[in-house]
Amino acid sequence: MYNKANLATHERGHLIPGDSLPIFHLKLPQGVLRVAVQLCRELRFPGQWRVLSEANAELFVYMTHLIDDELHRPVWRSHLISRAAENQRWIAAVNVAHPVQRCPSMLIDPSGLVIHETVSEHACRMRAEIDTNAVSNWYLNQRRTDLTRRGSNPE
Repeated sequence: MYNKANLATHERGHLIPGDSLPIFHLKLPQGVLRVAVQLCRELRFPGQWRVLSEANAELFVYMTHLIDDELHRPVWRSHLISRAAENQRWIAAVNVAHPVQRCPSMLIDPSGLVIHETVSEHACRMRAEIDTNAVSNWYLNQRRTDLTRRGSNPE
């Protein structure tokens, strides 16, 4: 079970935030797929995605119920692509089907390439095979942890 760690303002006081970032092991005929879940506004907390990537998540399942105006669609879409590319992980992002839904459901590969995308008021299904060999820590292993550990103020 996953409990949303970063609650939206209107959820606070009504819901209790989760206190962990679990990885789920999905058993498949080819082996085990390590799946992490992120919900709604957790898209705006890249540190959570990084922690899960460092814990060897291979696929992020991102779920939201975002019905937004056309103005914000490019921002939300860009965040999804960035999370895939910066962590070199697959992302299956799903949004609700709704007449005024403007944010996409997407499948994004670990390089940030959008494999499938739809924005629809109707329920639909996307099917694809993912290659877990494309998952990598190449970028994660190059970052300077000495700077992030001590913070941005060296004094």
